[in-house]
Amino acid sequence: MEGIEHRVLNVNGINMHIAEKGQGPVILFLHGFPELWYSWRHQIVAFASLGFRALAPDLRGYGDTDAPASPTSYTSLHVVGDLVALLDAVAADQDKVFVVGHDWGALIAWALCLFRPDKVKALVNLSVVFSPRNPKRKPLESLRALYGNDYYICRFQEPGDIEAEFAQRGTATVLKEFLTYRNPGPVYFPEGKGFVPPPPDTPIVLPSWLSEEDVNYYACKYEKTGFTGSVNYYRNLDLNWELTAPWTGTQVKVPAKFIIGDLDLTYNAPGTKEYIHMGGFKKYVPFLQDVIVVKGVGHFLHEERPDEITKHIYDFFQTF
Repeated sequence: MEGIEHRVLNVNGINMHIAEKGQGPVILFLHGFPELWYSWRHQIVAFASLGFRALAPDLRGYGDTDAPASPTSYTSLHVVGDLVALLDAVAADQDKVFVVGHDWGALIAWALCLFRPDKVKALVNLSVVFSPRNPKRKPLESLRALYGNDYYICRFQEPGDIEAEFAQRGTATVLKEFLTYRNPGPVYFPEGKGFVPPPPDTPIVLPSWLSEEDVNYYACKYEKTGFTGSVNYYRNLDLNWELTAPWTGTQVKVPAKFIIGDLDLTYNAPGTKEYIHMGGFKKYVPFLQDVIVVKGVGHFLHEERPDEITKHIYDFFQTF
């Protein structure tokens, strides 16, 4: 696609696929679930033309990057370790790089800034805020209390269970259901019933920003690897909580900008708007310089409004 180069590097003991284009200051793009490097295709081309070197890996467990067998090999420490090794390999000439993350990529980007702020010049995160560690309650306990056992993250916990259900529904169908989800409420996945809402068996109409070709690219990669690697990130929420105990109360001290869609389920989660706009977010990310709420946009805002999101990112990074 438009001169994007691809290569596989051995970093941190795994073979990692990266897509890259351009020369100049490095921007590291981190994708979420159920995405790949491909979800940043518009930004890679745009930032290469703007004088940056855009790098977008498939995170471990995704696409053409290795997927370790052990479910516990997907903690934030493992994934941040991959990224530090990647930067040492491909950007050794740059002390610090720009970072952009979305969804799980945003969570990993927050963790990178928490563990290794010396590596990050500035950060733009999409959709997922930095959540301080609650020392009194594990994440899954909180999610079950709030949403119940049919909440999608709770359904993801039993190894092999959701993978079997996804296989039964079909890879392309599952991807379409996730990528076209625009209900601002939580995602429920009752056993054997698929997404609720919308009603099961409702025809999936692709939006203008997502083509059959796009879905086919995602589906081709997921049919090769399965969903286990990507779902394993969710299976480490409590383990991440245990491992990050030393960082309890620590602030993210990296210049940051945050962008979210007003129809995003993450923005409409209980307490999130208050946390973002009433000072809580700024308390834990003291160098948070801007929060942008994009009207009429759902979770995959960088694909739905690529030019607008690219401009928001560029406007921030060009000040450094």
